[in-house]
Amino acid sequence: METTKLSSKGQVVLPKSVRDARSWKPGTEFAVDEVSGGILLRPLRPFPSTSIAEVFGCLKYTGPAKTLRQMETAIERGVRGNATQFATFDRKLARQALRTTTLEMLLP
Repeated sequence: METTKLSSKGQVVLPKSVRDARSWKPGTEFAVDEVSGGILLRPLRPFPSTSIAEVFGCLKYTGPAKTLRQMETAIERGVRGNATQFATFDRKLARQALRTTTLEMLLP
């Protein structure tokens, strides 16, 4: 086990053997997670560069081509469905708030 110190600026130097073993170069960004007993450093991996040719058609649709009207209708249905879900959520949230307020008024 290797050790390191926290500097007055809050910096920690990772031992060279650790950086080399994981191919971490200067500038590597990390996510810092608190875990029981310490912290966990996870390197953030940015998406690799791609060209449009590499990703074009990756979500293959094998059915017949859809018209613009069919796509607009599908979007409208989705929006209406989401609106219904949000309205249901809002009603539940309002009932919960009313119950909580009523209970708070009854408590000394």
